[in-house]
Amino acid sequence: MNFWLIKSEPAVFGFSDLQAVAAEPWNGVRNYQARNFLRQMRRGDLCLFYHSNAKPPGVAGVAKVVREAYPDDLQFDPQSPYVDPASTPQNPRWSAVDVAAVAPLPNFLPLAVLREVAELAAMPLLQKGSRLSVMPISQAQFVVTVRLGGLDDLAQQLEAGCG
Repeated sequence: MNFWLIKSEPAVFGFSDLQAVAAEPWNGVRNYQARNFLRQMRRGDLCLFYHSNAKPPGVAGVAKVVREAYPDDLQFDPQSPYVDPASTPQNPRWSAVDVAAVAPLPNFLPLAVLREVAELAAMPLLQKGSRLSVMPISQAQFVVTVRLGGLDDLAQQLEAGCG
Protein backbone atom coordinates (compact mmCIF):
# COMPACT_ATOMS: atom_id res chain seq x y z
CA MET A 1 0.00 0.00 0.00
CA ASN A 2 1.17 3.51 -0.85
CA PHE A 3 0.30 6.77 0.85
CA TRP A 4 -0.46 10.10 -0.76
CA LEU A 5 -1.47 13.66 -0.08
CA ILE A 6 -4.02 15.16 -2.46
CA LYS A 7 -4.98 18.83 -2.47
CA SER A 8 -8.22 20.55 -3.31
CA GLU A 9 -9.66 23.95 -2.61
CA PRO A 10 -12.62 23.47 -0.24
CA ALA A 11 -14.59 26.19 -2.05
CA VAL A 12 -14.30 24.09 -5.23
CA PHE A 13 -14.43 20.54 -3.82
CA GLY A 14 -13.81 19.92 -0.13
CA PHE A 15 -13.70 16.80 1.97
CA SER A 16 -17.38 17.20 2.89
CA ASP A 17 -18.16 17.11 -0.84
CA LEU A 18 -16.24 13.84 -1.15
CA GLN A 19 -18.21 12.42 1.78
CA ALA A 20 -21.46 13.27 -0.02
CA VAL A 21 -20.64 11.06 -3.04
CA ALA A 22 -19.72 7.39 -3.35
CA ALA A 23 -16.56 8.18 -5.32
CA GLU A 24 -15.20 11.12 -7.27
CA PRO A 25 -12.75 11.42 -10.15
CA TRP A 26 -9.54 13.16 -9.08
CA ASN A 27 -9.17 14.96 -12.38
CA GLY A 28 -8.02 18.27 -13.78
CA VAL A 29 -4.40 17.67 -12.74
CA ARG A 30 -2.22 19.46 -15.28
CA ASN A 31 1.29 19.03 -13.94
CA TYR A 32 3.36 16.19 -15.40
CA GLN A 33 4.96 15.18 -12.10
CA ALA A 34 1.60 15.10 -10.32
CA ARG A 35 0.14 13.18 -13.28
CA ASN A 36 2.91 10.62 -12.96
CA PHE A 37 2.07 10.22 -9.27
CA LEU A 38 -1.60 9.63 -10.20
CA ARG A 39 -0.45 6.87 -12.52
CA GLN A 40 1.39 5.18 -9.63
CA MET A 41 -1.67 5.11 -7.37
CA ARG A 42 -3.19 1.71 -6.71
CA ARG A 43 -6.63 0.66 -5.57
CA GLY A 44 -6.69 0.75 -1.76
CA ASP A 45 -3.92 3.33 -1.39
CA LEU A 46 -4.72 5.88 1.30
CA CYS A 47 -4.63 9.65 0.85
CA LEU A 48 -4.58 12.62 3.17
CA PHE A 49 -7.13 15.09 1.83
CA TYR A 50 -5.66 18.55 2.13
CA HIS A 51 -7.63 21.79 1.87
CA SER A 52 -5.47 24.25 -0.07
CA ASN A 53 -6.12 27.94 -0.66
CA ALA A 54 -8.16 27.97 2.54
CA LYS A 55 -7.97 29.89 5.80
CA PRO A 56 -6.32 28.00 7.29
CA PRO A 57 -5.08 25.37 4.85
CA GLY A 58 -4.70 21.88 6.30
CA VAL A 59 -5.57 18.21 6.35
CA ALA A 60 -9.32 17.59 6.60
CA GLY A 61 -9.70 13.85 6.12
CA VAL A 62 -8.62 10.51 4.72
CA ALA A 63 -9.58 9.16 1.31
CA LYS A 64 -8.73 6.00 -0.58
CA VAL A 65 -8.11 5.22 -4.21
CA VAL A 66 -11.01 3.16 -5.57
CA ARG A 67 -10.11 3.21 -9.28
CA GLU A 68 -6.63 3.28 -10.72
CA ALA A 69 -5.45 5.75 -13.37
CA TYR A 70 -7.45 6.19 -16.55
CA PRO A 71 -7.61 8.99 -19.15
CA ASP A 72 -8.99 12.22 -17.68
CA ASP A 73 -12.12 13.01 -19.74
CA LEU A 74 -11.77 16.74 -19.07
CA GLN A 75 -8.79 16.93 -21.43
CA PHE A 76 -11.14 16.24 -24.35
CA ASP A 77 -13.99 18.57 -23.26
CA PRO A 78 -13.81 21.91 -25.11
CA GLN A 79 -16.04 23.46 -22.43
CA SER A 80 -13.65 22.48 -19.62
CA PRO A 81 -10.94 24.77 -18.31
CA TYR A 82 -8.79 21.60 -18.28
CA VAL A 83 -9.11 20.89 -22.00
CA ASP A 84 -5.85 20.02 -23.77
CA PRO A 85 -6.22 20.39 -27.55
CA ALA A 86 -2.97 18.45 -28.09
CA SER A 87 -4.30 15.41 -26.25
CA THR A 88 -6.23 12.78 -28.18
CA PRO A 89 -8.22 9.71 -27.12
CA GLN A 90 -5.59 7.60 -28.90
CA ASN A 91 -2.75 9.35 -27.05
CA PRO A 92 -4.11 10.97 -23.87
CA ARG A 93 -1.70 13.13 -21.88
CA TRP A 94 -3.60 13.38 -18.62
CA SER A 95 -4.87 10.85 -16.11
CA ALA A 96 -7.37 10.71 -13.29
CA VAL A 97 -8.08 8.29 -10.45
CA ASP A 98 -11.27 7.85 -8.45
CA VAL A 99 -11.19 8.43 -4.70
CA ALA A 100 -13.70 7.83 -1.93
CA ALA A 101 -13.91 9.23 1.59
CA VAL A 102 -12.66 7.05 4.44
CA ALA A 103 -13.10 9.40 7.40
CA PRO A 104 -12.89 13.06 8.31
CA LEU A 105 -10.18 13.98 10.78
CA PRO A 106 -11.88 14.68 14.11
CA ASN A 107 -9.23 17.38 14.58
CA PHE A 108 -8.57 19.41 11.41
CA LEU A 109 -4.79 19.81 11.08
CA PRO A 110 -3.75 23.28 9.92
CA LEU A 111 -0.54 23.66 7.95
CA ALA A 112 0.99 25.68 10.82
CA VAL A 113 0.52 22.70 13.17
CA LEU A 114 2.01 20.26 10.65
CA ARG A 115 5.10 22.47 10.38
CA GLU A 116 5.69 22.11 14.14
CA VAL A 117 5.83 18.29 14.10
CA ALA A 118 9.42 17.05 13.88
CA GLU A 119 8.38 13.67 12.41
CA LEU A 120 6.82 15.49 9.45
CA ALA A 121 9.80 17.72 8.60
CA ALA A 122 10.61 15.68 5.46
CA MET A 123 6.99 15.54 4.21
CA PRO A 124 6.91 16.90 0.64
CA LEU A 125 4.07 19.28 1.54
CA LEU A 126 6.34 21.06 4.00
CA GLN A 127 9.27 21.51 1.61
CA LYS A 128 9.98 24.96 0.24
CA GLY A 129 8.46 25.41 -3.21
CA SER A 130 6.27 22.31 -3.00
CA ARG A 131 3.08 23.10 -4.89
CA LEU A 132 2.02 19.75 -6.38
CA SER A 133 -1.62 18.77 -6.00
CA VAL A 134 -0.72 15.08 -5.68
CA MET A 135 2.36 13.88 -3.81
CA PRO A 136 3.61 10.69 -2.20
CA ILE A 137 4.18 10.56 1.54
CA SER A 138 5.63 7.84 3.73
CA GLN A 139 3.56 5.48 5.84
CA ALA A 140 5.18 6.99 8.93
CA GLN A 141 4.13 10.51 7.86
CA PHE A 142 0.61 9.28 7.16
CA VAL A 143 0.37 7.55 10.55
CA VAL A 144 1.67 10.56 12.47
CA THR A 145 -0.78 12.84 10.67
CA VAL A 146 -3.88 10.70 11.19
CA ARG A 147 -2.94 10.15 14.83
CA LEU A 148 -2.60 13.92 15.37
CA GLY A 149 -5.92 14.33 13.59
CA GLY A 150 -7.66 11.97 16.02
CA LEU A 151 -7.88 8.78 13.94
CA ASP A 152 -5.99 6.59 16.42
CA ASP A 153 -7.70 3.37 15.31
CA LEU A 154 -6.55 3.82 11.71
CA ALA A 155 -3.02 4.67 12.88
CA GLN A 156 -2.91 1.54 15.03
CA GLN A 157 -4.19 -0.65 12.19
CA LEU A 158 -1.49 0.63 9.88
CA GLU A 159 1.24 0.22 12.48
CA ALA A 160 0.08 -3.35 13.06
CA GLY A 161 0.14 -4.03 9.32
CA CYS A 162 -3.63 -4.44 9.06
CA GLY A 163 -4.28 -1.38 6.83
